[in-house]
Amino acid sequence: MKKLSLLLATIFVLSLAGCTKVGSEAWCADMKEKPKGDWSTNEAGDFAKHCVF
Repeated sequence: MKKLSLLLATIFVLSLAGCTKVGSEAWCADMKEKPKGDWSTNEAGDFAKHCVF
């Protein structure tokens, strides 16, 4: 049970580490690196709103 709790806590922490706020400089940089064909419609709109204008 202790190992399972540790595993779940580790997964939770790692999932938070990959999160960046939409519109932040880091998010814009990540989106510039991501292939345009992999962007969702929402991501493209957010990129235009926060990183271009």
